[in-house]
Amino acid sequence: MFARRARQARLSLVLIAIVLVASACDSGTTDGVAATPGSSNTTEGASSTTGSTSSSSTTTTTTTTSTTTTTMAPKFPLEGRVFGANGSPLRDATIRVGDSEVLTTASGVFTFEAVPAAPIKITRPAYKPVDIKWTGVEPIVAVTMEPVVAKALRAATGAVRDDGQFAALLELAAATAVDAIVFDTKKEGGGVLYDTSVREAHDIGAVTDSPYDPVQRIEQTHAAGLYAITRIVSFEDPIRAKARPEYRLAGDWIDPTNPDTWEYMLDLGVEACDLGFDEVQFDYVRFPTGAASRQARKTNPTTQEERVGAIKAFLTEARERLHPMGCAVGAAVFAIVFSASDDQGIGQRPEDLSGVVDVLSPMIYPSHYSPGWLGFDDPNDHPGAVTADALDDGMPRVDGGTLVRPWLQAFYWSNEQILESIRAAERRGVGWMLWNAVGNYDEGALPGESEEGEDSGEEDSEDG
Repeated sequence: MFARRARQARLSLVLIAIVLVASACDSGTTDGVAATPGSSNTTEGASSTTGSTSSSSTTTTTTTTSTTTTTMAPKFPLEGRVFGANGSPLRDATIRVGDSEVLTTASGVFTFEAVPAAPIKITRPAYKPVDIKWTGVEPIVAVTMEPVVAKALRAATGAVRDDGQFAALLELAAATAVDAIVFDTKKEGGGVLYDTSVREAHDIGAVTDSPYDPVQRIEQTHAAGLYAITRIVSFEDPIRAKARPEYRLAGDWIDPTNPDTWEYMLDLGVEACDLGFDEVQFDYVRFPTGAASRQARKTNPTTQEERVGAIKAFLTEARERLHPMGCAVGAAVFAIVFSASDDQGIGQRPEDLSGVVDVLSPMIYPSHYSPGWLGFDDPNDHPGAVTADALDDGMPRVDGGTLVRPWLQAFYWSNEQILESIRAAERRGVGWMLWNAVGNYDEGALPGESEEGEDSGEEDSEDG
């Protein structure tokens, strides 16, 4: 009986031990183990009693909970100002710091209330991108951006439609200082040169036969490392003037004072930017001259303020639409307005268009100048002097970050005369675009890559 009781006692002790171990597992201790008298407190949770002939071991699962602490990066205030050509403040520059982005104001100012330290990335149409290392130490920064100084050839209609001719144009650019190509979206006469998605062009019958593929040509241009510009002839449009007589000002001219007439050109500009062009230049962005001007003065008389205001408003709207898309906006202007104090009846003055467009392009064609200009019997015989005079007259009147890039004559001249005109422009730090109606350019008329930015040593006045 004693033996039976002893066995019962030992069994009770074992059961008590098991209960104690189980209780420890449920107690929520860090390692999930509870110690009992005589136990070893190991991670296996084994339990034993002294002097017993039976033992029991229990295995438990250890659960570890880790806590992650997120440390927020410090933020700093940042403000600054961006400058462009001639030290003028630049509006519409995009400033990006990390995930934050703002645009500069008309005064070139930008402000971030608080941003983490990160590189400052600045982009702006017609200017080269800027990257700045910023650690947050400097709360105020000032940046001067470098302009795109394009040196371009215009691709004539035949060249953009013919693979061989276009390849030859790219080869000519590769062998010279040329770094840009000018295409036509809408040309003189009103024709649109590709199968546009702008409905108005189809409705009025403006899409030309044998359209070219602009996307293919843009891709080829960019692959060659060249800047792609397109040109939109604007308010002279015989096709539209006939199809939409309610928009006609006089003759073949559309009325610039009516904002309803703007949408067609603006839609073409937006599409051009979507297609991949870097810059959209509006040509014939003016009031008419000659017979159409005389007719307009009789039927729709305007003041200089009204004319300049209409052209400025149109180009401002173009900028507002194209800048957010990343495209620069240019305007071709008569060279005479660079030298004259008034708008010459066409609504163009450098002072009024400065800061509105990114590029002003006076069309400096000495063959169009009257005898006696600058005292020359034939101004066409003096390429350097006439080009220099126009630029010297107009460039001081251009500010607001607007670049000057003239159209230069590449017809009626020898190669050396074309070079004289180019050198006059380059001595003044500006780019150029060559105009030849059929796209006939000779390598001998173009600066080589090694000549880029070099001074020929000639004085412009020697041309006279």
